[in-house]
Amino acid sequence: MCIGIPMRVVTGGEFVAQCERHGTISPISLMLVGPQDPGTYLLTHLGTAMRVLDPEEAQAIDNALTGLAEAVEGRDFEMLFADLVSREPELPAHLRTE
Repeated sequence: MCIGIPMRVVTGGEFVAQCERHGTISPISLMLVGPQDPGTYLLTHLGTAMRVLDPEEAQAIDNALTGLAEAVEGRDFEMLFADLVSREPELPAHLRTE
């Protein structure tokens, strides 16, 4: 299993962007997504942008990662999963009987 980390483009080039997450700047390869404007959110893994994210999705992923860390430390985390707590689980389409 791999974990994608949301990051925000600070400065972009044709092949590499400087991206930020929680105050840390890292070089991220843009080979799979192409050049991106500053402010764009990217889902990254091992220094490579995997896909472009909208700001809401980037925040939801960031909240989930923070929530996992909080749960491991034994702290309250439910508020970081508000998008999941307030809805009923849904079966994938191929498992539904209707």
